[in-house]
Amino acid sequence: MDFSEPPHLRAVPSGSAAAAREPRREAFSGITPPSRRGGSGRFLTDVVVDLGYADAAAVEAALAAARGSGKTPEHVLLESGALDSDQLARAVAERFGLDHVDLNVFKVDMGAANLVSSSAAKRYEAVPIAFVDTRTIVVAMADPANVLAIDDIAIMTGLRVRPVVSSADDVAALVGRLNRLGDAVAEAIEADAATGPVEITDLRESADDAPVIKLVHSIIAQAAEQGASDIHFEPEENAGMRVRFRVDGVLSATTTVPRRMTQGVISRIKIMADLDIAERRVPQDGRVSLSVEGRRIDVRVVSLPSVHGESVVMRILDKENVVIDLDRLGMLDHERERFTGAISHSYGAVLVTGPTGSGKSTSLYGALNMLNSTEKNIITIEDPVEYQLAGITQVQINPRAGLTFATGLRSMMRADPDIIMVGEIRDRETAQIAVESALTGHLVLSTLHTNDAPTAITRLVEMGIEPFLVASAIDCVVAQRLARMLCATCKRRLLVPAEVLERNGYPAHFDVEAYEAVGCGRCNGTGYRGRIGLYEVMLVSERIRGLVVERASADQIGKAAVEEGMRKLRQDGFEKVKRGITSISEVARVTGLH
Repeated sequence: MDFSEPPHLRAVPSGSAAAAREPRREAFSGITPPSRRGGSGRFLTDVVVDLGYADAAAVEAALAAARGSGKTPEHVLLESGALDSDQLARAVAERFGLDHVDLNVFKVDMGAANLVSSSAAKRYEAVPIAFVDTRTIVVAMADPANVLAIDDIAIMTGLRVRPVVSSADDVAALVGRLNRLGDAVAEAIEADAATGPVEITDLRESADDAPVIKLVHSIIAQAAEQGASDIHFEPEENAGMRVRFRVDGVLSATTTVPRRMTQGVISRIKIMADLDIAERRVPQDGRVSLSVEGRRIDVRVVSLPSVHGESVVMRILDKENVVIDLDRLGMLDHERERFTGAISHSYGAVLVTGPTGSGKSTSLYGALNMLNSTEKNIITIEDPVEYQLAGITQVQINPRAGLTFATGLRSMMRADPDIIMVGEIRDRETAQIAVESALTGHLVLSTLHTNDAPTAITRLVEMGIEPFLVASAIDCVVAQRLARMLCATCKRRLLVPAEVLERNGYPAHFDVEAYEAVGCGRCNGTGYRGRIGLYEVMLVSERIRGLVVERASADQIGKAAVEEGMRKLRQDGFEKVKRGITSISEVARVTGLH
């Protein structure tokens, strides 16, 4: 088949075989034909150099690195940043003489896309995107040399496959957008109408393909695919139940479950989490482990009685996607040097503060991962133990059995620890033991709920800890937030006027070059993809210790810390705005500036 010219693609409405028999030519954008026919004898790295994506020296270095690492030179170039995924896809297309398709521009025919299951599309990194005719589909692939994938898709669909090349990131994003929730809801409604309301007692014995079960599993799988941290099931008055995902810290509506199916869905979730389905008057919480497309995730489930019925929140803990590497948390050099210096001490206390969901535990896990060695005995006490770290003793609190933060911390002191991590300081007793532990030769890591770093010091004093003990024990306080990162594909350059910066609390005399969110296929139209931390790191100097002993206010302590080199949250955010990592509006949102 000749791939040297762009194909004339025809969109076929979903599920319309009759329409497929009537050709309707359309102009499709996003297709780039190869400049020459692919041929043997050309290495992919040669094509990369010919296209000007990387110089010969970088390719030679990648070849040398690949020999000892077991990776391909192209992946070495990707990891080093010398090549991006879109450039690699264009080089692959040129190498094999295939068309390159930009899935951010190309209008995907969902009727074609739904011919292949999302699990198969993810496994093969290949998705059907259009029909050529009634017997041929176009399949976007990250690796067109995968002939087994082409054969399997041909068998699955019963159609001939015409491969085109798209970047692996674009294919993965498209797989994530293959939302089958609408189909699951429609199927459940049809079954409900045909058989009547589903009895709760029957759910325990339902087959795996029961519509309600498929609907719940589809919602959870879709949430995990989109990287959601929470799923909210919220019954509404006379309007069914709204389902929302929290992605990158922001909630967005996903689908609506019909009112007559609401109780069946809630009951199914409670059965999964081993909760009492007959009890609807009091809150309940549970936990369940699931496997989503071969990836294990833990889900914490909380049910709450509301005026319109029970609502449920599912917190997704994806162990494979958690970032516990301190180098990847987003600390700039200034903050990272101060933080790593503090946790390198053999004793003292380091506190991380911020609201719920600001990444405090992740920062502590990153610190523990850095400190973990055979020479150190590290013990943690948490509620709950979200991620298990090899080589570390982790204790789960159990208030019903009398194991609280305070009692557990007191027992941990007799277990010969070098480093102690306390999930959260909630009361005076826990705070007292933690401070005393820091003063008796242990490194103590813990969290507090305060808005900034200086307030953490005054909070401990307000809890009843003597100021001289706080001053002696605390070495460093980190305040943090999580801000959404701009999508690298669609972010747009702009000049931020000086008056806008002034209005957001940044003294400025000139306009500043930055970027703003736009929205594309890779970021689901939000303009943002992923999150990064904003930090302020306050080292407790002798001057600040004196202020603490004198019971100075948080403002006075903060002023002294700034004079000694601490950058506030919004200053760290502004630095990341100038670097094109996030936007000024996002920094204002997460730091509370309007």
